[in-house]
Amino acid sequence: MTTLSFTNILVLSYNSLSYAAILFLLASGLSLIFGVMRIVNLAHAAFFLFAGYLALEFYNIIFGSLSLMPRIIQLVSWTLLYFAWRGLNAYVAPRHAALALLLAYIVLETLCSLAWGFRFFELFFPHVPVKPVDRINFPGMMAAIVVALAIAALCGMFIERFFLRRLGQDTLSQVLVTIGFAFILQDGSLYTWGGDNFMLKQPWPLNFSAVVWGLSLPQYRAFMIVIAVVVAAGLFLGIERTRLGAIMRAAVDDPEMARGIGINTNVVQMAIFAIGALLAATGGVVGGAFFGVYPGLDFEILPYAFAVVIIGGLGSLGGAVLGSIVVGFIENFGTALFPELSYFALFAPMAIILAIKPTGLFGKG
Repeated sequence: MTTLSFTNILVLSYNSLSYAAILFLLASGLSLIFGVMRIVNLAHAAFFLFAGYLALEFYNIIFGSLSLMPRIIQLVSWTLLYFAWRGLNAYVAPRHAALALLLAYIVLETLCSLAWGFRFFELFFPHVPVKPVDRINFPGMMAAIVVALAIAALCGMFIERFFLRRLGQDTLSQVLVTIGFAFILQDGSLYTWGGDNFMLKQPWPLNFSAVVWGLSLPQYRAFMIVIAVVVAAGLFLGIERTRLGAIMRAAVDDPEMARGIGINTNVVQMAIFAIGALLAATGGVVGGAFFGVYPGLDFEILPYAFAVVIIGGLGSLGGAVLGSIVVGFIENFGTALFPELSYFALFAPMAIILAIKPTGLFGKG
């Protein structure tokens, strides 16, 4: 066992809070989705990784030399495909329209490969050669967060509307679908951006350390804590003090009664799934300069997110806050004191809490 000085304890506490901030951004969305929709979203951490890669590409476009043309071509291609689908549906059954588009794709893929030497598939899913970006400023990072949030929200709405909603309350099917999308997003990221490990640069002026009481404290970690506090306050005020929050609570407490008084619970659930994706995406962009961005990051961090919501209680915002802090401190102090037992130090208390209170510290029975 390692002995820690008072200075080491202060530094570890600071690091634990910053780590807890990222965990909260990830786990709060996971907890919110379960609280409203009763879905254990195993694709949640994939949005975290996906947003990190989106931020990396955005930095390459704004601060590097990457062209926006592949994305413009992709947008045009998907738009043309959409109108082709709508046009065919006006004359034939949907299954016949899908078959016609599939046959057209096979013909075009073969023709493009043989005649011009490129894959037709890449018009819709281009490979983007991103590189590390050395200089990033704060406005650029905030713009990257906005772009990543918008794309993640659209993806979340698409998944909920066209897949999860059709499954009803079939828990097993929901889990399998979210696992499937986790692999799709992970492998899609690997195909699009490659398998290299990237560390997103911390933006100026947050890439310096402040000296406080003789301790050198990175400013970016303080920024992570501030972001988490702002998000937590926004979620609390939005859920507890607004009409939209009242609608959400009504949809959670009694969905049938909510539908009876005119609340469209389908729209509420789609919005909640999009907000959950937004929260994970925020963590992915902010955490990209903390964890880095690399294939497999989503599956590495997902157990920690589940540890947070299990300890705090699924569906509880206060539980997500407390669980993040508990997991952050246990992870950092456990690694420093018992490096060979760091996983045991984290998951043993979780198992004890589950045995004593299966719903978590703040979960509803």
